[in-house]
Amino acid sequence: MTSNNDYLTIKGQQFNSRFILGSGKYDYNLIKAAVKNAHAEIITMALRRTTETTEDILNYLPEHVTILPNTSGSTNAEEAVRTAHLARELSGSNFIKLEVIPDKKYLLPDNQETVKATKILAEEGFIVLPYMLPDLNTAKQLVDAGAATVMPLASPIGSNLGLANKNLIQILIDEIKLPIIVDAGIGSPSQAAEAMEMGADAVMANTAIATAEDIPLMAEAFRMGIEAGRKAYLAGLGRVVNHKAVASSPLQGISKQ
Repeated sequence: MTSNNDYLTIKGQQFNSRFILGSGKYDYNLIKAAVKNAHAEIITMALRRTTETTEDILNYLPEHVTILPNTSGSTNAEEAVRTAHLARELSGSNFIKLEVIPDKKYLLPDNQETVKATKILAEEGFIVLPYMLPDLNTAKQLVDAGAATVMPLASPIGSNLGLANKNLIQILIDEIKLPIIVDAGIGSPSQAAEAMEMGADAVMANTAIATAEDIPLMAEAFRMGIEAGRKAYLAGLGRVVNHKAVASSPLQGISKQ
């Protein structure tokens, strides 16, 4: 965090951390260490992780974290709404990460079905964080539908390719007043820092940490990258000069001998 007053605010709820941690690929025994080192206060959770195992993932999470269930596996708005209702029953959370993904090869979201589901869920009192392809018109429709944030993908889910959609995400940052949370495809702390330097409000990461050789250490590295990027954004990045060099120290007063 950069200061005591620099909060990530989602529907009036304040969070010190701007790092949202995905839990989908972890061994349960590593989740607590990852959360601790990430200083994460929001943790995503697929509904299937609470229904397809005899163990309860909630037992491995610190009490202070906000659970962000997702609608992973939904292929249309109707399925997503139904999954959101089940997730709220199981988690007790009004937060929902909305994923509507009919494409099984590239796992790209259906923006229009996402808008449709957002409107339904927002009217039912959910705090909706929709995952979407970065598109300004869709983002505006999500705002009108009652979304709490907009979550554009940086690159395909699980790819670790980084900010492939950088220019499109920058447009959303510049034009949309809701928090912009960069989601999917961020593969390294430096990429997370770059997203924050652009003015993103938060970054979500899962695969990059879960597939690292040292998960707790990588979680800490991501936290530091996100904090550094946020500080750089608030400080204001220095100018860029093309086609020439500029002396880093003034030349006035230097002896010509």
